Amino acid sequence: MKLLVSPINREEAIIASLGGADIVDVKNPKEGSLGANFPWVIRDVKEVVNGRQPISATIGDFNYKPGTASLAALGAAVAGADYIKVGLYDIQTEAQALELLTKITLAVKDYDPSKKVVASGYSDYKRINSISPLLLPAVAAEAGVDVVMVDTGIKDGKSTFEFMDEQELKEFTDLAHEHGLENAIAGSLKFEDLPVLERIGPDIIGVRGMVCGGDRRTAIRQELVEKLVAECQI
Repeated sequence: MKLLVSPINREEAIIASLGGADIVDVKNPKEGSLGANFPWVIRDVKEVVNGRQPISATIGDFNYKPGTASLAALGAAVAGADYIKVGLYDIQTEAQALELLTKITLAVKDYDPSKKVVASGYSDYKRINSISPLLLPAVAAEAGVDVVMVDTGIKDGKSTFEFMDEQELKEFTDLAHEHGLENAIAGSLKFEDLPVLERIGPDIIGVRGMVCGGDRRTAIRQELVEKLVAECQI
């Protein structure tokens, strides 16, 4: 499994990079689960990582606004992100998801075909009244997306495993692979979840709180990144 670590600034990005993360993911927790950070922060992170890892950037927890989302996705791509990640937070239907993701993918790939688009659903989709992650792989593949992800929409300490069990997450992973997509699992993951994640077999796991000592509002700690990298390689 590749490890995606989500810093919020230049200093944390250095820690995540030196700690051995596979992907450095720029986000802004103040604006939500997949809250967007500023273009200059993405540029700063790109500069300090200096090619050691690819850069990911979140563009927000989006409702049905394909135009706004497309502009945000292009902005993240221009700022230097290699992966552009969008959350389908208030998307009610597969048709809405398809249009949103198609337009985002067009905006990104028209600018640079090598950049990857990540579509994130939410394990707690029922409590935020959004589309099931299990519907995402087919829609994302049709839209030309590269990676599908599941995260928690409400960051209240509850884990993805409290909303989707091992069998459902394995189904999500298998559906992604059947449609030729990479997949990622995130959402208040803990060190004790690693054996289950190994059985599920996602391509990527996404973390922040785990490498902050359990509280995503505090700073990333290099020794915890290094510990997670080591345990993912066992």
